[in-house]
Amino acid sequence: MSRLRTRRLLAPTLAALALLTACTAQEKPDNRDDNAPRPGTVRVLASSELGDMTEVLDEIADDTGIEVRPTYMGTLDAVDLVAKGEADGRYDALWLSSNDYLRLRPEAARKVVSETPIMSSPVAIGVKSASLAELGWEPKDVTWKQVEQAVQDGKLTYGMTDPARSHSGFATLVSVASALSGAQSALTDADVTKATPRLKEFFTGQKLTSGSSGWLATAYKRRGNVDALLNYESVLTGIPGLTVVRPKDGVVTADYPLSSLASSDGTAREDVRRLTEALRTDDIQRLITERTRRRPVVASVPVASGLDTGRRRELPFPGSLSVAEGLLDAYENELRRPSRTVYVLDTSGSMKGDRLAQLKRALTALTGDFREREEVTLMPFGSDVKSVRTHVVEPAYPKSGLDGIRKDTAALSAQGDTAIYTSLRKAYEHLGSGQDTFTSIVLMTDGENTTGADAADFRRFYDGLDKAARETPVFPILFGDSSKAELQGIADLTGGRLFDAEEGSLDGAFEEIRGYQ
Repeated sequence: MSRLRTRRLLAPTLAALALLTACTAQEKPDNRDDNAPRPGTVRVLASSELGDMTEVLDEIADDTGIEVRPTYMGTLDAVDLVAKGEADGRYDALWLSSNDYLRLRPEAARKVVSETPIMSSPVAIGVKSASLAELGWEPKDVTWKQVEQAVQDGKLTYGMTDPARSHSGFATLVSVASALSGAQSALTDADVTKATPRLKEFFTGQKLTSGSSGWLATAYKRRGNVDALLNYESVLTGIPGLTVVRPKDGVVTADYPLSSLASSDGTAREDVRRLTEALRTDDIQRLITERTRRRPVVASVPVASGLDTGRRRELPFPGSLSVAEGLLDAYENELRRPSRTVYVLDTSGSMKGDRLAQLKRALTALTGDFREREEVTLMPFGSDVKSVRTHVVEPAYPKSGLDGIRKDTAALSAQGDTAIYTSLRKAYEHLGSGQDTFTSIVLMTDGENTTGADAADFRRFYDGLDKAARETPVFPILFGDSSKAELQGIADLTGGRLFDAEEGSLDGAFEEIRGYQ
């Protein structure tokens, strides 16, 4: 098993975060503290992109009286949760973009007693109209090999979600690997090995990454710095200016099965059955395809206008867990562009005691998730930046870099005031611009800015950066007595996203951010 997946299977913190909070600070469907079973209420562990089904579920509640109480997270994270038994008794149903990965995990697959597809959406490429014209592509004839060639020629850049967190990213990775290896059946280790040189070339074109489809679309709209997005067709059709292409040499399709969990009781299973039945009625299937741009699974309901009805080969999912894990590990440590991240860490006087201990535990645990070739800078601050320590996880000897991070983490001490904006400025100055990496800044603070530059000063500084530097997002973490409004303002200004460690855990927030780095 890969080092990446071992870390994900052993780390309970992300699962704990998901259990304690319905989702991040920006995606809370339910504010109730308990998740106790209730007749007529179906507790659903759902893929994060299903947040767009709210209107459909409200319609079903009005018609049937069945209320859906969703908890959103990435598909692969949800499978880990189910596999470890953490979903037992807390959820009645699982509603993922696909159960393909779940089937590779016997300990997860046996937790599911039924599954029924609800809708579908294939992996696709959304290409800017100008880029499509420049490449001379006819949308219905484009192949993955043509996409690879365009990347190799320097004519196409793109964004996609992190395959280790998001099923859309993993489905895209499988689609590309299958097409470029020439696999005629489910991917094997030999196919992955054969495709690796071409995959390395392909992923030189990836200039934007994300832990979720929604943030990927938001980042694209803000930056506009890539020619295309690789994602589900349903996501891409909602982004103005993109022409949706389904490569004719094959795609992987999400079928969104609603699955009953073995741990649920008879009453809950009956509610899930009724919910499934309601979701597959003609009226609801029409509403689904019109509002979400996913494809209906009921033959009597046509797809929404504008969706291509041409057939495409369905590429098979990997046939074994080892192949899936090997593909993920290759992507994380060999194929994708490396990451550079500055961790701007509040070590002011208010962090003394348990808060500093939490920070040290979270950072130490996180070292098991750092990728090969990754550059990590620790920038603790109080009244000013206290030190700047940079470590690289070198493929030949990763232990040296990881041990350095742990040593610097253990040495953190709390004193001084809270100079948030002064420290962020120094983080941007440290990163600079123009390097061929994914760059980001993680800001962890337990309080409001009390000294040094203020918000207006930082805005002027940020506005004066060159375009490349302004594309580095800040991911603030809400923790302790920090101000949500202040941190949300930083995220909005820089194109980042706010993560909540108040209702979850600091460990979980750090872990969740990994999908965006």
